[in-house]
Amino acid sequence: MKHQALQMHDYHVWANERTLNHVKELPIEIVEQPVQSVFSTIQDVFVHIHVFDHVWLGVMQQKDFSEIIGVMERLKKELPSKSIDEMQQLYREVAGMYRSFFKAQSDLDGMIPCEHPQWGKKELRLSEMVHHVVNHGTYHRGNITAMLRQMGHAGVPTDYAQFLFELER
Repeated sequence: MKHQALQMHDYHVWANERTLNHVKELPIEIVEQPVQSVFSTIQDVFVHIHVFDHVWLGVMQQKDFSEIIGVMERLKKELPSKSIDEMQQLYREVAGMYRSFFKAQSDLDGMIPCEHPQWGKKELRLSEMVHHVVNHGTYHRGNITAMLRQMGHAGVPTDYAQFLFELER
């Protein structure tokens, strides 16, 4: 049986893919259309999710904090100009990086040191970190849905239960 953290990450990848595919079906201008919301544009939300998928993978890999910040800063500069197709490919690449990382782990419930600049230091289970990544993505996909509705477009359902039902197909 698949570890719950792996299934949750599969859900995260599935939900990101559904959201990106949905946005690709809408007029291209909506991606960069300014919206009065938590983020200025839908593109900004896609960038944010992707950047922090990288950040938390770096934390899980126990990379040096300065290296993680460097990756974050580089991505924040590079990603805003990417098309949705390019973003989708980058999302797929980071999902592959996570899968490779997970395959190399002997214990997804093992403790890993985590340091956050505002929250301090703590040891967390690797599976808890995965849950955080998934929860973070879910929260921000909700932002995208709200922004789409503000612009007169429907969102796309990305419920975990729907994912579970689609696993059976």
